[in-house]
Amino acid sequence: MMKPPFVITPKINNLALEISKLLGKLEATILSVPNPKLRRKNKIRTIKSTLAIEGHTFTEEQITSILEGRRVIGTQKELLEVENAIKLYDSMDDFKSSDVRDFFKAHKILMKDLLADAGKYRSKNVGVLAGTKVKHVAPKPIFVPELMEKVFEWIRSEKEVHALILSSIVHYEIEFIHPFEDGNGRMGRFWQALILKEYDDFFRFVPIESLIEKNQQRYYKALELSDKAGESTSFVEFMLEVIIASLEEMSSELVGVTNTNDDRIEKAKINFEDSLFSRKDYMELFKNISSATASRDLKDGLDSGVLKKSGKGNQTKYFFV
Repeated sequence: MMKPPFVITPKINNLALEISKLLGKLEATILSVPNPKLRRKNKIRTIKSTLAIEGHTFTEEQITSILEGRRVIGTQKELLEVENAIKLYDSMDDFKSSDVRDFFKAHKILMKDLLADAGKYRSKNVGVLAGTKVKHVAPKPIFVPELMEKVFEWIRSEKEVHALILSSIVHYEIEFIHPFEDGNGRMGRFWQALILKEYDDFFRFVPIESLIEKNQQRYYKALELSDKAGESTSFVEFMLEVIIASLEEMSSELVGVTNTNDDRIEKAKINFEDSLFSRKDYMELFKNISSATASRDLKDGLDSGVLKKSGKGNQTKYFFV
């Protein structure tokens, strides 16, 4: 059995720990699953975002209408993509992440009436384009069955790699191998969602795809960096950051905490005024965010010119311009 190439960096370990803490805090806060209204909203976000990443233009309102059986104007392909994605996510409990046969079944649902070979590995060479430039050339079709079988063997046998990390590695491997003629991005995101749901059922309510859509350029950049490095490490780090952001956004909706970077920076500006403050001070102001998110907020503030800093390392202080 061959494991996919990756390195578990200190950053990956720290991010996984942050996620575990956030998840525990969320589950302790709400004591039960999110209310039906929020569950439905997040389901619609998930469907809309995983399709939008592939260029689909339907809004959350249009997808809501399809869910409710109301007529929506669109091409047959657009409507089928939404209907199939809804069926796929609705049937998540019918799949086991370690079973390659379920992988075929899931793809068959996703691409029903959209692809002649739905549920079958591709027989053609494929590549990923960025405009007119080829960003990624997938392995030749003759190698796909063996490569995918190795991925599923690893999923079944791996006992030491945390599910949060494993799900991100598997997501990357699906994107790298590109096992199907079409639908690979959607399948990679769905299979990660499935692994996360098996790890902790709370994840079935977390619209991670929504945060991927919001960070789409970073998503593709992380894939590109991993391709160049020949290992999934960069992509794993990115996905763990996305999971943290998704949990924080959900926490904000559940407990009413300000949930955007701009909102937090604006509130911090009012709170700190002309005073120097540290990252620890910033986290004291926003108790439900992780250290990774605090660092990103402050870096974004520096990059945009809203903030300046003095000192280095643990002595770093920030102030508003």
